[in-house]
Amino acid sequence: MTKKILVLNGHPGQTSLSKSLTKAYAVAATKAGHDVRQHDISEMEFDMDYGQGGYKATKPLEPVLDTFLTDLEWADHIVMSTPLWWGAIPAKLKGLFDRALIPGRTFDTRNPNFMGLPAPMLKGKTARVLLTSDTPPLLLRLFYSNAIKKIISRQILGFVGIKPTKYSQFAPATHPKDKKVQGWLKQVADLGARAA
Repeated sequence: MTKKILVLNGHPGQTSLSKSLTKAYAVAATKAGHDVRQHDISEMEFDMDYGQGGYKATKPLEPVLDTFLTDLEWADHIVMSTPLWWGAIPAKLKGLFDRALIPGRTFDTRNPNFMGLPAPMLKGKTARVLLTSDTPPLLLRLFYSNAIKKIISRQILGFVGIKPTKYSQFAPATHPKDKKVQGWLKQVADLGARAA
């Protein structure tokens, strides 16, 4: 079954392992017949600061943010690559979520659940995160309780209804050998072909 896939490179640099991973995924998914739309945070120009806006007076979206949000609403499956920097995602990627995940389009404050949380509006979508880091997966779990995965899965994507979120982690990522990178790219291409 073909899927509508949004692929987001969340690394702010012009060249990166994250960018290579998303490209490998997108190429393989397209070849397999899936409908793919790509976004690259390094090429997106927008004000990352949410500013003084509130739920009732959100800052108007720049065209690039509106396009991203429209594609997010359109997609069945979201694939995001991000490096792990200082235990979190890059500031520009966080800024994208701060600005684009707005009430009325991604969550509904008028219909809270029994805990007072707004109703998610992007239900029925799944996600895959391609996480690069120097922290090995075992240490990320043992020392840091997979904090970054909990934040992305529960407090960002899950908050607006995108779940489940699956992870593929690539480490150590600072100076990997070419053979290792080629193996990672093949792994990601296999995921793309299956829209997984």
